[in-house]
Parts: sequence; C-alpha cells; structure tokens
Amino acid sequence: MSTLNWILFSSLLGGGISVLAAALLGNLLGAGRLSLLISYAIGALLGAAFLEVIPHAFADGGGDPARVAATILAGILGFFVLEKLVLWRHCHHDHCEAHDAQPPGHDHGRSGLLILVGDTFHNFVDGILIAAAFLQDTRLGIVTALAIIAHEIPQELGDYMVLRHSGYSRRKALIFNLLASCSTLVGGLLAYFALSSLQVWIPYILAVAAASMIYVAVADLIPGLHKRPELRATVLQVLLIGLGIATIALAQVLSGHDHDGHDHGHGETEAHGSFHQEAAPPQPLRRDAGLLHRH
Repeated sequence: MSTLNWILFSSLLGGGISVLAAALLGNLLGAGRLSLLISYAIGALLGAAFLEVIPHAFADGGGDPARVAATILAGILGFFVLEKLVLWRHCHHDHCEAHDAQPPGHDHGRSGLLILVGDTFHNFVDGILIAAAFLQDTRLGIVTALAIIAHEIPQELGDYMVLRHSGYSRRKALIFNLLASCSTLVGGLLAYFALSSLQVWIPYILAVAAASMIYVAVADLIPGLHKRPELRATVLQVLLIGLGIATIALAQVLSGHDHDGHDHGHGETEAHGSFHQEAAPPQPLRRDAGLLHRH
C-alpha cells in the first residue's frame, strides 16, 4: 500500500472509529443519564484543552507563546460573538430562551455548533500528524494513528454528549460528529502535499480548538450544573468532572506520549531512532520529528 493510501485509510478509519465508539458509549449509557454525562463532558473538554491541546500548541517550536495565548483569548471572544449571532437568529421574535423565565432543557444547538467548530480544527491537526508520521515510516504512522484514536475516544464522547445536550437527536449527533471527523482526512491530504507550509499554523489552529473547548465547558455547560445546588448533586458533579479529566490523562498514558518529546511506546521510539539516524539537516521533513513525538 502506498504512503498516500495509508494516510487516507488511517485518517478515515481513525476519525470514524473514535466517533462511532463515543456514540456507542453515549447511547449505552442512555438519555436518562444525559444530565450526569454533561458533567463528564465538561471534564473531558477541560482535560483535552489543558492537558492535551494547549501543551501541544505551546510546545511546538513554530509558534510564539505570547501569540498562541493571544489566539486562545481571541478564540474565546470569537466564540462568544458566534454564540450571540446564533442567539439573535433564534430571537427574532419574543419567544426564545433569552426571553423565557424558564429556559428549555437544551440551548437551541448553540454549544453543539461551537464544539463542532473546535472539533473540526482539532481533527484537522490530527490529520496533519498522521500524514507526517507516515511520510517518515509506515510503522510510525500506524502507531501514531492508534495513539490518536486512543485519546480521541473520551473527547469525542464529551463532544457527543454536548451535541445531545444541545437538542441534537442521536442520529444527527452522530452524523455531525462524523462530518467533523472528515477534517482529519483534509488535514492528512494537505500535509501530504504541503507539510512544511502547514507546520507554521499548527500552534494557532490548536489554540482555536482549545478556545472552543474551554468556552463551551465554562460558558455553556457549567452554568447548567448550578440548577442543582444540593450537596449530593454537587459532589456527583465534581466527581464526574474529575472522571472526565482523568480519562483524558489516562488516554495520554496509554497512548504512550508526553509533551517533552519523549515517547514511551517501544515501536514508535524505535522508528524515531531510525529516523534521526537517516535524516540529514537539509531535508525539509526534519522538523517533523518534534511534532510527531508530541502526538
């Protein structure tokens, strides 16, 4: 199988597996537990943003830390404006969530739309990482794709539950999540043909993805938890948020990578070793080693 075919296959399969596994888990847990799973989704989103996406954005040598931080702030403000536009679209008359004393159980798809935007950016970067790995070594590409699938499942579960919370049916939540995962394929194809030019933008793309996760978790989902102020509900919410964060951290450990460029997976380390020995400084793909170590 050619390198391009490996990239296409892994990008499609990787995105599809993580989305389908997340939807299956969400459906098995049932709609009756949706309010509880929102707490888990908050933890998964915050864990993915602060433990996974932001460290990658700062660790990538192609981005200035101050500019990356400014991009995160700009992204949060941008998602606030986007949410306002969605609200205005629904509030062209006097009967909408903003005017009701008792808001409905969902948010007219606002948080779902925002999370889909951020997920699309994040999956796009995953596609770049998969392509960069296969361009160096087939085994390295396979290990990288498996690692991405492992850490994407808990995040996709959080995204799926956010879509359900926003009023999406099971079918629509699955379809929109699958469509967002197609950006993995787009990122992989662009990286195959123009990897060096895309690297400069990776930290800022990740910053926008992180901004989406933070904004949805803090601005859209956490306020809903305050509707149940009783002690038992609060303790359960805190535990589930912690579980969501812990799931992301565990996925990082199981996928065998950290943010210092030290890979813990034997196969990937071995492949990296041979890459460093064979690559010469003039080769344009030399910069990708640091990128691959982090995902």
